[in-house]
Amino acid sequence: MNPSEAAELLKHCSAFDNRKPSAAAAVAWAAALNDVPFDDDASAAVATYYTTAPKDPDGKLWILPHHVRTLRAKIRSARVENFQYEPVEGETAAEFIARYQGQIRAVASGRVTPPASRLALEGGPSKQFVQELEARGFEVGRPVPDSDEQAVIDSVRRAGPLGVECPACGAVVGRPCKTPGGTEKQPLGKPRLKPHSARLRAAVGELEQTPAQRLAEEERRREASRVALVRLTADEEIVDAEIVESEMS
Repeated sequence: MNPSEAAELLKHCSAFDNRKPSAAAAVAWAAALNDVPFDDDASAAVATYYTTAPKDPDGKLWILPHHVRTLRAKIRSARVENFQYEPVEGETAAEFIARYQGQIRAVASGRVTPPASRLALEGGPSKQFVQELEARGFEVGRPVPDSDEQAVIDSVRRAGPLGVECPACGAVVGRPCKTPGGTEKQPLGKPRLKPHSARLRAAVGELEQTPAQRLAEEERRREASRVALVRLTADEEIVDAEIVESEMS
């Protein structure tokens, strides 16, 4: 920006703050903005500055060269926020740099319409990465809550065994299971490395057995053990009998 262009910019500023531009002010502004061109974005930076109320309600806005520089840069950066480079097949590194910088300048200046939205990410995490996450209690691909209220509710939920209260030790959602007993330092007991079996079943939706069902299951197992023991004893008696008969003969 040269002094004559700075003078034009100062006239634009005076329309907002009623300043009295002078030749000396134009020279000073040109020196401070020597690498900033006098273009529509520079004028837009002035208008942007005066759309914001002063921090002190009784104060008066007074734009300075550094305000123009900063706001102009923000205006141009907003245009390239969703910039997408359009490559050319077979281009060299030097050609890529030249084209990339040229496209950036074209979009930042407004000569080329910037993209309206970001490119959507495609694909997904690797199988190993998903397994690592799930091993740590995270759920991959879970739906995102539609409201802040639902997010607060979901924030205490976790996937896997830690997502339910433990029926065995009473560990709350998100906390590990505890070993029996406790100390002064850990009154609820030390954390278990693995959740209780009851908690694992609850996490996958299996209903916990009633006392009567547990008693019946214990009786079934005892009976199965008794039958197996009887069968094993009978087999041993048969073998012993064959040995005795062979010796007698």
